[in-house]
This record gives sequence, structure tokens and C-alpha cells, in this order.
Amino acid sequence: MKHFRHQPSDRCRRLLQQIEAEAAEVGGWYGRQSLDPRVLDAIASVPREAFVPPDEESHAYANVPLPIGYGQTISQPFIVAMMTDLLRPDADHIVLEVGTGSGYQAAVLGELVQQVYSIEVVEVLAQQARERLAQLGCTNIEVRHGDGYEGWPEHAPFDGIIVTAAAPFVPPPLIQQLRHGGRMVIPVDEGMEGQYLMLLEKHASGEVTLRNMLPVAFVPLIRSAKT
Repeated sequence: MKHFRHQPSDRCRRLLQQIEAEAAEVGGWYGRQSLDPRVLDAIASVPREAFVPPDEESHAYANVPLPIGYGQTISQPFIVAMMTDLLRPDADHIVLEVGTGSGYQAAVLGELVQQVYSIEVVEVLAQQARERLAQLGCTNIEVRHGDGYEGWPEHAPFDGIIVTAAAPFVPPPLIQQLRHGGRMVIPVDEGMEGQYLMLLEKHASGEVTLRNMLPVAFVPLIRSAKT
């Protein structure tokens, strides 16, 4: 569902070239040399400068993560593109995001799927993202403050789940809320072994498989204080 009529600037076009180059460079890890053109179109459409703090606006199209306050970051654009691509989004999909942050990843997903439900554990960030996405006209994204570990059972099952913070293991409630045939993309912190981006697939039979896709560095998945 397209919301933006954002025309890519020179900065954005350079970023897209960097994303494509990086995708080719990590092809050995990732298993393919290029990303879905629809994902790149979504990255081009979403104005990243609207999702970064004012003092970071000059770096909005740098291919790096940026701080957004409260110990959180907006992810590197390449990682956003790759995680979105791994999800294999389709126009009729219902997707859950754990870790709204500034709302950028949700906005990218919102260009590609029917509905995004996004959970943010930091209440201030959840409110800011909700207001920002509403102002930008992102009508198919719902944000709530809560513990992403528990998912959003009221709207399950989900065609895809994307987690934007590193967990020590894949939360069982998220596996339960994934539709048969669905995909989950999640960074997992394996301690001394480091963090790896994992692709979890729940097959039609209900069997779950987990594949290690790429070494990454994410902020940790935070649980609510009440847990």
C-alpha cells in the first residue's frame, strides 16, 4: 500500500547504490546477490530524514545506524532492506514488527504489505512513532507500547514477523503467532559467538527451521519492567 510520493534525492540514490553493492558483497552469507526491486522501491519512497532526530538529519542517507535516544537506534538502511527482503512481503500480508523505534522499518513495510502491527517497549518512542506515522499518512500501521516478546496475539497469526533488537533466543510466543508458511527475521545474540541474523520459517506442516544468515550488531531486546 503506497503512501509516499517521495522522489529520491541524489543522497537517496547514492544510498540505494550502496545497498545494492553491499547485498552483492555479502551474497555468500545471504545466499543471493541482489534484493527484490520492490524492497528497493520502498526504501527509495520512504523519506528517512523524517525518522531521525533533527541533529542527525544531515546523516539521514548515510548507510549507518543512527541514535534516536533512549539507548535505541534507527537501523542501517542496508539491514532494513535485507531484513525486509528476507521476509518476502506481499501485498496481502499482515506483519508484526517487534521494536518500532522511530517507525522507519514499519514505514518501509507499510509500502509493501496490507497491515503492520508494531510494538515498542519504550513508551515515549512508541508515542512519537505513532504520531510521526500518522502525520505521514501511514494508515496501515498500528503502534502500541508493550513487551514485544509476547507478540500481539489479538492480531495473530502473522504472515511475517520482524524483530529489530537482538534476543538471546527466539521468543516462543512469536513462533506460536507466526502463520504456517510464514517467515520471521530476528537477530539472535549467541553470547561469545556474537549476534547473527536468523531466518525462521514455519512450514505448512508446522515444522520450524532456523537459518543463520549474517553476523550483525543490534541493540538488545528489552523486556517490560513488569516481566
